[in-house]
Amino acid sequence: MEFKCISFNEEKGIFSIETANTLYVTQIINGKHPVHLYYGKKDGAQYPEYEANIMSFSPFSPTGGSWPNYIADTAMLEYSGYDSGDYRASSLKINNKNGDSVTWLEYKDYEILAGRREIPGIPYADADDNTETLVLICEDELTKCTVKLYYTVFPREDVISRYVTVENNGDAAVTIEKLMSLTLDLPNCNYDMISFYGNHYYERKMQRVPLHYGAQNVFSRRGASSHQFNPFIAICDKSTDEEQGGVYGFNFVWSGSFLDEVEVDQTGSTRVQIGLGEENFSWHLDAGETFASPEAVMTYTDGGLGQMARNFHKFVNGHILPPEPFDCRPVVINTWEACYFWINEAEMLRFADAAKESDIDMLVMDDGWFGERNGDHAALGDWFPNKKKFPNGLKAFVDKVKERGIKFGIWIEPEMVNEDSDLYRAHPEWCIRCKDRVPMESRWQLVLDMGNPDVRQYLKDSLTKAFDGIDIDYFKWDMNRHISQVGSTILSPERQKEANFRYMLGVYEFYQWFVDHFKGAMLENCSGGGGRYDLGMMKYSTMIWTSDNTVPQQRVQIQYSSMLGYPASTMSCHVSNHKNICEVPRELKYRAEVAMGGALGYEIHLPNVSDTVRKTIKEQIATYRKYEDLILRGEYYPVKSPFDESYSAYYYMDESADKILVSYLQWKADEEREITVKVAKAKDGRYRDEEGRVYEGKELREGLKVLSDDTECNSKMWYLEFIKE
Repeated sequence: MEFKCISFNEEKGIFSIETANTLYVTQIINGKHPVHLYYGKKDGAQYPEYEANIMSFSPFSPTGGSWPNYIADTAMLEYSGYDSGDYRASSLKINNKNGDSVTWLEYKDYEILAGRREIPGIPYADADDNTETLVLICEDELTKCTVKLYYTVFPREDVISRYVTVENNGDAAVTIEKLMSLTLDLPNCNYDMISFYGNHYYERKMQRVPLHYGAQNVFSRRGASSHQFNPFIAICDKSTDEEQGGVYGFNFVWSGSFLDEVEVDQTGSTRVQIGLGEENFSWHLDAGETFASPEAVMTYTDGGLGQMARNFHKFVNGHILPPEPFDCRPVVINTWEACYFWINEAEMLRFADAAKESDIDMLVMDDGWFGERNGDHAALGDWFPNKKKFPNGLKAFVDKVKERGIKFGIWIEPEMVNEDSDLYRAHPEWCIRCKDRVPMESRWQLVLDMGNPDVRQYLKDSLTKAFDGIDIDYFKWDMNRHISQVGSTILSPERQKEANFRYMLGVYEFYQWFVDHFKGAMLENCSGGGGRYDLGMMKYSTMIWTSDNTVPQQRVQIQYSSMLGYPASTMSCHVSNHKNICEVPRELKYRAEVAMGGALGYEIHLPNVSDTVRKTIKEQIATYRKYEDLILRGEYYPVKSPFDESYSAYYYMDESADKILVSYLQWKADEEREITVKVAKAKDGRYRDEEGRVYEGKELREGLKVLSDDTECNSKMWYLEFIKE
């Protein structure tokens, strides 16, 4: 399908952006001011003509007469300059040579581009043959800063991305003090806001609250997208549920500090902004220089939270994630929860043997293999194998694993350093720190200044020496603390506030080098679990360790929330064995069926479990292989939220609705009652499950029946195939 996404009605000054199902409309008022008219469904779209909303106490600039027809304070704006008569949250704040930060933007011109422009040094969504970009070109007359608003359209996914560039075409330096990538003004405030909150081990818990007058913000000041909040948010109608209702979804292709800003103003309209904000961001821009913001993305649907999720899933799978490195995503056994730091060659080979016996594809050796690493207080930064644990070297050990027919993966944490390390003793100035202040530790570690080219070069040299010539299939890249006392020994005082942003630029540059250097290896991102579960990391990582929390009852909620913004293909989900619970058949079944919500893996002491458990794992993997394509690449339909009920229910379906995988996962004890799981998208005709039972499509739409019980490990899966007559 081909689309003509962008059009301009020159007579009316109206830009229209179309996707498969949505329409976005902007108008230039007085030839100077881009105002927002409409964003919503395309079919039958009706939007009002622009009319100035005159309110007392709102400043304005005369436009040839005494009565204004443009007031920034009440207009629906495409982008808002600071202290420009708009008292709502501003989009851009530039401090000029006179010392004030007034930012007055006026429209000058536009461009319509086939495809898209790259954003230097920052991850962004890949274009396809249907992608088009609108550029609205504005200028601040005093500073001569040209501000370009980019709207890149992904029509098949109903997604529009937004980012901004600031070009200093003046004769003096300026400082960007606030920068948002996306501004969307909506005409009313009768909405709920959905966001994710939590902490390490309990990340991405969904909350849904009504909008109120004033500000409701989601943010990170931590130098990472964080466990505490996530850049994804949604604004939806009060009546919206999984299957119906209007919803706007937003996200940010960025892995550092961010601000999602939602404000209801005096007129009852709602402003949504996504970007870097101002509290953890500043940039000194010399004359002749250009700065580009990260990319924010948005989607709209009247098909409920499920359709919003599917829009984002298609977008992430098609335009963000790297190509799959293997024909089949490997099922891994990770050693962390079984061994922690206490690993050696002999023990790891036992794991490889047990993995082979269980049909597990890959052994992932987690922390503890390098330097003097016998706990989390030492050796980060010393990326060479521990000779006591691997006396014949890493290559000889990995070769033995490969001889068993098992793929091999390894854990790294390149961005961190322990004070008790050879690296820190040699270069204490290489960590993030403020002059004349003692750096604060977290988990006995400090953060390396990834904005420093010398740091990145050291890491490139170290990891090249450690891993070149070794057949490594997979890297798990961790980041186990947030950034505090943000400063850099290589930056001048007037540029210290750039350290936060420069850190992420350095991280992204190093990630790109890493995936280019270790071609063909799979990269899984981790930050104490899901502390950097974001679109920026997904640009380099096949999947992300969803959470350090592997308790399945709690994972049910974490995985449900994650799926609202991110596809199952990004979710690394492991079966763990706390208190040897896997020896209980029902528990092992439950844990596996929870983990089959995403990419299946295991995190148990595989050599020490019973033969029965290893046999069961082999059977579970065989089952997962039958479902895998549906889970990782099928369409996802949420049925019931575990934040509303004692269970979660959802299904995956292929595009033709010929194959359906339905899951019921009870996460807390309940009285015995009959639960109905409706498969609303089942088509007319007959389906057969794996036990040979036949269902009419109407019967599936009315709902499959399952009994809840008073346990916390009750689950049921149905795999249904359409019977072609």
